[in-house]
Amino acid sequence: MRAAALLSVLAVATALAACEREARRFETTVPSPGASAPESPRVGALQPATPQQGGVKLSTVSQGPYEGNAFAVNQGKRLFRWYNCNGCHAMGGGSIGPALMDDQWKYGSSSSAIFASIMQGRPEGMPSFGGHITDDQAWQIVAYVRSMSGQLRKDVEPSRGDTLSGGEPEVARKPEKPRPADPPPQPPVGSR
Repeated sequence: MRAAALLSVLAVATALAACEREARRFETTVPSPGASAPESPRVGALQPATPQQGGVKLSTVSQGPYEGNAFAVNQGKRLFRWYNCNGCHAMGGGSIGPALMDDQWKYGSSSSAIFASIMQGRPEGMPSFGGHITDDQAWQIVAYVRSMSGQLRKDVEPSRGDTLSGGEPEVARKPEKPRPADPPPQPPVGSR
């Protein structure tokens, strides 16, 4: 009888220990760029809301801090919709803006390259969100964008949205291996 009680207590303790897959942090945990980070110019002239003057400080973090956190990836999915990223990227399939779920990345597929695209903007359409959203929100969007092409672990990727969309859930997509971006064309020597 005593062995059965000890076994049941051990089984309950093991089950409780296995329940927590990740710790959810509700406060900002991303280091701010601070005064040591160089100010980078805005590449895109478009900006949401009231235009901000000057450049933006890019984070010195090279790897996205939320790529292993399912809650933050889902927050990134929510922010992706809230900031109307769907309007240009059409749920990641591309439309006015490039596709985000394939192996072709114009400005790079690394976390820091995607962060720079969000904060600085890009010529010909991508607005600069630097100064309009927090670094924490930008990193959550970065994690979600990387999940669209299968770059995150399956247990971290969002399974489906809360809306009635016909898109395939991120967790069911085949991983794409990003190819290096083609270098931008150089003007001929001697031309302006």
